[in-house]
Amino acid sequence: MTHSTPAIVILGQGALVTARRLQQIYPGAQIHGLSGRVEGADRTYEDFGGTLRDLYQQDTPIIALCAAGIVIRTLAPVLLEKGVEPPVLAVAEDGSAVVPLLGGLGGVNVMARTIASAFDVAAAITTSGELRFGTCLLNPPSGYALGDLEQGKRFVSDLLAGHSVRIDGAAPWLDQAQLPENPQAQRSIHVGSAARALSANELLIYPRSVAVAVSGDMADLPSIVRSALQQANLALPALACLVAADTAMASSSLREAAIELGVPLRFVSAASDVAQLARSVSPQASIIASSDEIAIAVSDQPLDVAQIGRPRGRLAVIGLGPGAAELMVPAVKAELTRATDVLGYETYVRMAGPFRDDQVQHCTDNREEMQRARHAFRLAAEGRSVIVVSSGDPGVFAMAAAVLEALHESADPAWHSVDLEILPGVSASLATAAQAGAPLGHDFCVMSLSDNLKPWSIIEKRLDLAAEADLALAFYNPISRARPWQLGRALEIIAQHRTPETPVVLGRDIGRPGQTLRTITLGELTPDQVDMRTMVLIGSSTTCTFARADGRQWVYTPRWYGEKPVG
Repeated sequence: MTHSTPAIVILGQGALVTARRLQQIYPGAQIHGLSGRVEGADRTYEDFGGTLRDLYQQDTPIIALCAAGIVIRTLAPVLLEKGVEPPVLAVAEDGSAVVPLLGGLGGVNVMARTIASAFDVAAAITTSGELRFGTCLLNPPSGYALGDLEQGKRFVSDLLAGHSVRIDGAAPWLDQAQLPENPQAQRSIHVGSAARALSANELLIYPRSVAVAVSGDMADLPSIVRSALQQANLALPALACLVAADTAMASSSLREAAIELGVPLRFVSAASDVAQLARSVSPQASIIASSDEIAIAVSDQPLDVAQIGRPRGRLAVIGLGPGAAELMVPAVKAELTRATDVLGYETYVRMAGPFRDDQVQHCTDNREEMQRARHAFRLAAEGRSVIVVSSGDPGVFAMAAAVLEALHESADPAWHSVDLEILPGVSASLATAAQAGAPLGHDFCVMSLSDNLKPWSIIEKRLDLAAEADLALAFYNPISRARPWQLGRALEIIAQHRTPETPVVLGRDIGRPGQTLRTITLGELTPDQVDMRTMVLIGSSTTCTFARADGRQWVYTPRWYGEKPVG
């Protein structure tokens, strides 16, 4: 089983030197440091437990530079069944101890030995099979699949009890293992792609050397693939990928079939028939034509899936939230991890980082939205995993609309075949409202006061109607050096429909270092109190304030309107 680049999590400044040494072993690994206690980390976090659990649930290997007990207690609530967990290790702050904790079938002991060797210490490996044989038989390398985990456990137990073993097939990773080999042994490790019945005397390991080419949309495709493999006497675990013509890239049935079968989906240039599709897999592969709709390519070595055609390109438009890492939604964090290319206004791209060395950053000016959207589609159409970054929510005065507009205008089928997803974020208006209480607790209107993309006359009309309708108001882009007078005019319009006592919330850089939050009244509000980085929330006629215990004020707009309901 293979996993992504590990995360290195530290609690104190003293562990940073060791963390940097670990980065030399795992280039691209990011150091996560506790905010306020660690300076110089790649990422900071506020909550150790939440951070560790998020990484674990995202299937990210974890190297925690702290006591093993802390890690165990932290992850206990989210532990999954053995065999599906990422590697988790505890390493002493000075590198003097390396303890693999979880992920025995995910390569944790390999990681432990690698780290221990670099630090010139012994890894605290306690797995019986690995101690005896120097390898985990139940964790074959990338490109190979174990036939049956439970049967494999019994097989390893037999070897530990003294039985000898022979190896049938090519297993080069076992050449240096200390196995009790005997050519006449009853028990064998069988490596091959042919289907075989489970036997207590065999450990079955399948090279992922089979690719199935399909013609396109077919009803119940997973069953068709399984049946074709069965007829060809090939084992399902030997399946490395599905292959289809790039004209079928947007097919949902193909995508769902690949997910159900647990294999990647690759696309090649359109071919005359499925046999030709199958031949694109590997020059050395033999082709088994099963029907007009399906063909099978079988290689004598595990297939390098990354070299077969290309994947369906993906474009995700993400919202980072207001800036604080803890306010970024988990789906966005996961998308940032998988991306190959990141596009956006430079300030927002920096907020989204740091990035691995293999992740390409494409930073542009904030006024180049359509060019950025088109660039994103060109990259995604090549099969890359692309992110377009927005602050807040991408659908609120941000990049989601520009990306969809670029797609709407395009007749390029490759762009329309891209896997496009919009991932939400916490908008600045909602983040500011949450800090203040609930000023947007009833109907409200969100407006941008920038007239770069719409006439000021439209803004004035909407302001007047929204204020007359007694909606709470949230202003984006309230003022700038290029637009110094618009906010003053907006306040004049609102004053025609609101009393001077109407509560106003001013949130500047909410969710970022140096944030400020003020509660004043509409009568006290003047344009010089606001800049481009300020979110302005103006209450409705029902918006209330009251004192907080810390001397500040809570602001909320009740959900009832008119007379307060009884009960």
